[in-house]
Amino acid sequence: MEKLTLNTELKFKAPAAKVWQGLTDPEMVKAYFFGTQLDSSWKVGEPITFSGEWDGKKYEDHGKILEIDPGKFVKYSYWSSMAGTDDKPENYANISYELSENNGETTLHITQDNIKNQEAKEHSEQNWKGVFEGLRKMIE
Repeated sequence: MEKLTLNTELKFKAPAAKVWQGLTDPEMVKAYFFGTQLDSSWKVGEPITFSGEWDGKKYEDHGKILEIDPGKFVKYSYWSSMAGTDDKPENYANISYELSENNGETTLHITQDNIKNQEAKEHSEQNWKGVFEGLRKMIE
């Protein structure tokens, strides 16, 4: 069964440093990401967790930082406790954020692999756009 990979781009009328801060600063993330508590040291091999409550259900999604070039690029593994899958390596996705800045406008390129079908891919893309729309309102 072939898994799908999502590639999506979002543009922000803000410098890359500000977008990076919005991706990595727990206070900012909590403000636009429905109260999600982000926890990571942003070092390779270290954990990254996203926890909180959604529809009255507690969740803790987690993974590991795989690569990082602070301010420009990060790639992490990710398992969602909401996905209804076991916490096993084959159920983790790799997610990366890559930033490029041009004339004060920053492009955020998001990649997510190990997506099970087209429907899930479209759902993920809508989610990313919805979440980061909140970030856009904060930083632009």
